[in-house]
Amino acid sequence: MPKRKDLNSILIIGSGPIVIGQACEFDYSGTQALRSLREDGIETILINSNPATIMTDPTMADHVYLKPLTTKSLIEILEIHPNIDAVLPTMGGQTALNLCIEADTKGIWEDYNVQIIGVDIDAINITEDREKFRELMLKIGVGMAPQATATSFLKGKEIAQEFGFPLVIRASYTLGGAGASIVYKPEDFDELLSHGLEISPIHEVMIDKALMGWKEYELELLRDKNDNVVIICTIENMDPMGIHTGDSITVAPAMTLSDKTFQKMRDMAIKMMRSIGDFAGGCNVQFAVSPDEKEDIIAIEINPRVSRSSALASKATGYPIAKIAAKLAIGYNLDELGNQITKSTSALFEPTLDYVIVKIPRWNFDKFEGSDRTLGLQMKSVGEVMGIGRSFQEALHKATQSLEIKRNGLGADGKGYTNYDEIISKLTIPSWDRVFVIYDAIQLGIPLSRIHEITKIDMWFLKQYEELYQLEKEISNYNIESLTKDLLLEAKQKGFADRQIAHMVDCYESEVYNKRVALNINRIYKLVDTCAAEFKAMTPYYYSTFEAEIETPDGNKFVENDSVVTDKKKIVVLGSGPNRIGQGIEFDYCCVHGVLAASECGYETIMINCNPETVSTDFDISDKLYFEPVFWEHIYDIIRHEKPEGVIVQLGGQTALKLAEKLEKYGIKILGTSFSALDLAEDRGSFSNLLAENNIPFPRFGVAETADEALSLADELDFPLLVRPSYVLGGQGMKIVINKEELESHVVDLLRKIPNNKLLLDHYLDGAIEAEADAICDGEDVYIIGIMEHIEPCGIHSGDSNATLPPFNLGEFVMQQIKDHTKKIALALNTVGLINIQFAIKDDIVYIIEANPRASRTVPFIAKAYKEPYVNYATKVMLGAKKVKDFNFNPKLEGYAIKQPVFSFNKFPNVNKNLGPEMKSTGESILFVDSLKDDEFYNLYSRRKMYLSK
Repeated sequence: MPKRKDLNSILIIGSGPIVIGQACEFDYSGTQALRSLREDGIETILINSNPATIMTDPTMADHVYLKPLTTKSLIEILEIHPNIDAVLPTMGGQTALNLCIEADTKGIWEDYNVQIIGVDIDAINITEDREKFRELMLKIGVGMAPQATATSFLKGKEIAQEFGFPLVIRASYTLGGAGASIVYKPEDFDELLSHGLEISPIHEVMIDKALMGWKEYELELLRDKNDNVVIICTIENMDPMGIHTGDSITVAPAMTLSDKTFQKMRDMAIKMMRSIGDFAGGCNVQFAVSPDEKEDIIAIEINPRVSRSSALASKATGYPIAKIAAKLAIGYNLDELGNQITKSTSALFEPTLDYVIVKIPRWNFDKFEGSDRTLGLQMKSVGEVMGIGRSFQEALHKATQSLEIKRNGLGADGKGYTNYDEIISKLTIPSWDRVFVIYDAIQLGIPLSRIHEITKIDMWFLKQYEELYQLEKEISNYNIESLTKDLLLEAKQKGFADRQIAHMVDCYESEVYNKRVALNINRIYKLVDTCAAEFKAMTPYYYSTFEAEIETPDGNKFVENDSVVTDKKKIVVLGSGPNRIGQGIEFDYCCVHGVLAASECGYETIMINCNPETVSTDFDISDKLYFEPVFWEHIYDIIRHEKPEGVIVQLGGQTALKLAEKLEKYGIKILGTSFSALDLAEDRGSFSNLLAENNIPFPRFGVAETADEALSLADELDFPLLVRPSYVLGGQGMKIVINKEELESHVVDLLRKIPNNKLLLDHYLDGAIEAEADAICDGEDVYIIGIMEHIEPCGIHSGDSNATLPPFNLGEFVMQQIKDHTKKIALALNTVGLINIQFAIKDDIVYIIEANPRASRTVPFIAKAYKEPYVNYATKVMLGAKKVKDFNFNPKLEGYAIKQPVFSFNKFPNVNKNLGPEMKSTGESILFVDSLKDDEFYNLYSRRKMYLSK
């Protein structure tokens, strides 16, 4: 059955600002769905309040509404577009589904004659109402854990008495496991039950008998109108039941599942999907399997929408789930749609993997002092990375190298734990770094049986770890000269980085690199092709691995490399790696625009990134995608292979910038602002000299490397002081101190956490107004794309401030200083591309806080507010294809746009919610107001000092 003729205009609901539990995987899904619908000539209308994502770019939908996700906004849009035929709510996570249900309850869809496609309301209600879901599962013969529903405190107590402990409490209609907890002891039950009832919008919780230690699996399904069902991917959680899947290390395909149990699980998943409703679209099903010979299967839940796991499954298999789900929602069948990667098989063809993927979450506990770092049923991670390898070991290593937490992989870097009690404690209480601690435990000699007993992680995974450690031990007996080719190749095939091997044989990384190149142990690139190379793939989506040489009868030796280098001019764009606080989706937006702009300039575009949730790692954004860690060794090998004209580093946040020095050292051209200018802006002393030469005021400051130096500086600078380490992002480690005791304890703490770092001490301008400007510079001319004034006073990180565009309270004299300083600094730093400058304004004097010659968090916000593609322009300037004067700038904004930060403090109930110089927000939304008399603006302004902390 081809596309329905009655659907010409479709509304898509986005997922709003990024919060813990709902990150940019839904922007990826939504972007794919929009592109998919537009291919079919359907008019697309989008509502989403997040300015940082590519999804809300004007090029993505026919009509983009950056409005709050409320039924009031929906009515406004339906009034403007009475021709909307249907709404697709399955692409925007739980936020979109909840809004769709609310609109349905209020009769809005009925009033405006709008159909719901991609799912039906009954399916959502059945899956969200745990009691109904349980009844249905038992009716169709699918096993469930003993559980019961409580809508009151008293009922909850009765259930606990009946089941005994440990128990699981789950709140209905919540996202990311909000309100869920495991209760081991009766004395903790009352508080956790009250919390669950309170956080559920319908004040209902489900209490389950806890299946602690059972294995956990997820299946991703797609179904069409003809009831054809395909299973796209099977994902196994390395962590057993009891840890939210978003906080679990996951592996695809499943590694420890017998074929018999897998077939049973498939059948159950298909039966479950068919039973919850008659709809065409995607589904995510989660199961628990008993860790014994019986392999009993129990259903945990089913989500009738694309999920975090479907973004992962799309990247893992190369099968674009959201794109196909959108096509199914408008009436196509799976056998009518082509496989987007092979272009020769149909979408009904289930993907087969001839590689392994490992996903590891990325946490940001350092931003939430005093937070409970234990992993459990409530998701706490802010992002994730994915590694692709020929084996579990290689993929695991690549994922750990992608995390950007100053580790080079598992072990072999001298940073592991060596204290027995600490290791046992970290294994017992699931911690964010358990993936590393397992290796440390094996290294310390703790038997695998004991590690398995504590963690309940399957023995197969632990044996894989043990093999890695045995190899490290063996290599450590050699030095760089005596290390054999076979051992070196084995270490590389198992994912060990050159740095780790250098640590084992006690030499420099470059010596290991030179040795493997001399021995012809080179990275080769394989295609992610959905079909285990049974059919030719047309899409250039690659991962790296190492293979032994093949020798032909005539003595010719070679290794097979799927990545064919063209003779076109090429540009590499370095991605921003995993999402974290301080570096989020806004840099992915910049990377995507950079790739598209380079393509418009006639270059072949190459993207390197390891974040499975984002649009930059979609297989059809760049000409070539290398799904690899943004880690020096991997990047250098790709650059040697591809020989690009240059590399763009200023769009990928601090991740890409940190590699600029290495690129410079190895003679690789950095496009746009040079490394020396980037370094000058980071080096506070040199930068201040530059400001002084240009007669630009800045707060008095000093640089200290010890606590003694900091204390003597304090006498010169006067308190309050702003203390911060250099070369960090998101204000990490920044603090305002008001006396010597505070100064000493903070400096000692910082030097312990970040050894050998220079600390900057600035005199803090108490009560100053903060503002920032973004500009594009070509080395000759500067165009200021936007000046924003922060509603909160100076001292709150710019990422946590409400920022107003244009400023609302700065006089002409101050504005002129901002413009003059911005232009002078951009030119003095020889900026080519983007620059962001932050100012403190006191007594009508504009002081410079800092300058960053790169893309910033605010660039997408300004681009959306003014409706201009600034990253596209800036990239063309970096490439030397255009000058600033070649663009016809024409910003359009009536009234004001306000960038509003969004926090995820509800995941960390006992954390101090005060704001300061260290960034804590996870996302942002955009609010348009016509005038300063608007109630919402007044409300923000009146509370501006409420959260300011030291």
